Amino acid sequence: MKTLAIIARNPLSLIGFTLVALVVLSALFADVIVPYPAHKGAVVDFINFNKPPSWSHLFGTDLVGRDLFTRVIYAYRISLALGAVVLAIAVPVGVTIGLIAGYVGGWTDYILMRITDVFLSIPPLVLAMSMMGLLAPTLTNGMIAVTAMWWPWYTRLVYNLTRAEKEEGYVLAAEIIGASRLHVMFKEILPNCVPSILTKMTLDFGFVILIASSLSFLGLGVQPPTPDLGSMVAEGAKYLPDSWWLTVFPGLAILVVVFGFNLIGDALRDILGVEQ
Repeated sequence: MKTLAIIARNPLSLIGFTLVALVVLSALFADVIVPYPAHKGAVVDFINFNKPPSWSHLFGTDLVGRDLFTRVIYAYRISLALGAVVLAIAVPVGVTIGLIAGYVGGWTDYILMRITDVFLSIPPLVLAMSMMGLLAPTLTNGMIAVTAMWWPWYTRLVYNLTRAEKEEGYVLAAEIIGASRLHVMFKEILPNCVPSILTKMTLDFGFVILIASSLSFLGLGVQPPTPDLGSMVAEGAKYLPDSWWLTVFPGLAILVVVFGFNLIGDALRDILGVEQ
């Protein structure tokens, strides 16, 4: 009831949940929703090439006649999968390192956090671009590049939380009765860090998609003919303002998913009582 009351007081959070739900459902049921499923791949239809939005092509068509609405919906699949995989790897790695550094302290703290600081000192997009410059521009390598730049933020977050929590009475009580370090870190401290971690994950999901789209925009991400929002924006930008739909609709698709996850993150922060 408290959760519903918080959401009711903040209509923007309801908008966020609605936007993300629509994106996720459209990606899951893309095969049923889209009018031209074959257009997600290497299909050519020069009769309908570069047509503006119409009832038969809601978002218009691209330079080889493929339905843009179909490709945007399938691109959501790629973006959501990439965001989920990146966070599924980066969060456990970052959280574990942060817990160990914050609780153990000493030289362990110094070494782990200096390594973390090195990664944090490099602008995220620059680090990802550097890695992608050494790797082939594929979806898998894109995930690796984005993951390599994301775990330090969770390390820093959990490190600060752990440093504060380890002085609390419940931690001292667990140590007095002989609990192991692993038990204290993962059974006592970690559960109290979960609200902050979940909130950051929700906010980060949209930013991961944004960074991945930026890499694709620069030609370092998912390669054609696989539909990708960033590469569609980059390709369409060459033909502005005449063929505006080639850029506007993929760009709006990125805006919707990033905006939705940010609104959900703000709602979770209120629901879970996370301090800003």
